[in-house]
Amino acid sequence: MTTVETGRASTAAADVQAGRPATAISLTRVGVRGVEKVIRVGLDRQVSGRLYFAELECFVDLNPRQAGVHMSRFEEVVNEAIDDVVLGETLRAEELAARIADRVRERQGGLRAEVTIAARYPETVQAPASGLSTQEIYTLYGTAVASERGTRTLTGVEAQGMTACPCAQELLAGRARERLAADGFTEDEVERVLDAVPVATHNQRGIGSLRIGRPEGAAIDVDARDLLHIVESSMSSEIYELMKRSDEAAVVEKAHRNPRFVEDVVREMVRQVAEAYPLLREGGFVLARQENLETIHRHSVVAERSGTLDEILAELETGEHSHHHTTVREWLEATGA
Repeated sequence: MTTVETGRASTAAADVQAGRPATAISLTRVGVRGVEKVIRVGLDRQVSGRLYFAELECFVDLNPRQAGVHMSRFEEVVNEAIDDVVLGETLRAEELAARIADRVRERQGGLRAEVTIAARYPETVQAPASGLSTQEIYTLYGTAVASERGTRTLTGVEAQGMTACPCAQELLAGRARERLAADGFTEDEVERVLDAVPVATHNQRGIGSLRIGRPEGAAIDVDARDLLHIVESSMSSEIYELMKRSDEAAVVEKAHRNPRFVEDVVREMVRQVAEAYPLLREGGFVLARQENLETIHRHSVVAERSGTLDEILAELETGEHSHHHTTVREWLEATGA
């Protein structure tokens, strides 16, 4: 309760949010998004945390007897949790999200709370031919859902790369075969030419993201740098902000020798996750997503796969189609089940 002074008299201003709503129905998520903070997080257990710019989303469920949440409490909880981390221990993004989610649920009196952190951070990498150092910007994700049954988290990354279209490349290869044959080249010579000279195709800048969920208590380490490697290597080629001409040639040739559809990229991410984290079969989760920004169309193309590692490994081992793909929401909501 707050007090408003009016001359000698004072009246108590009602806590409007705590009042009853006109329509008594619960809400799934109420909260804030676009909260901008500078946070300190670590990418792995060995490297001390650095300061990164981050955007946060914080949500809590709302019971049917309460008109609204206390929006200022979101900011208070976020600031408190971030101050603890900036001044004290180093946490990963998902661990910080879990700490905030636990506090949000407690302070808002909700049954569940959800927090997502998206932190932009730099990595210095070497261009493929010249070895020139270039700074690349990646996104690190941490998501947590907290309820009275426990807390589940997702570790995620997002990176950009390049894909070359297999379909257009095959069409142009067919035309090249016809022209070379008409010019007197033998079938063997034609294949040698096409093997030596990458065939042109249209390409796309791709945005790949990968999120991994570990079951509660799992002693399995998931390093953000390993996830970034999986995302980038699943595309036709990595891309670089700063390149010499030799690097440009290397990137374009690599991409055209490794054409991939948007679907291929997602399947390759999933395959690599299954190989890298077999111990996550018991309760682990993966979400792989790829968006390609088309160059010969106005639209973009998207593919994704979500599911438990058990569902995915069963498909890989048997070749049978899994009729149920567990969603992010289903996995996060299964806390403590």
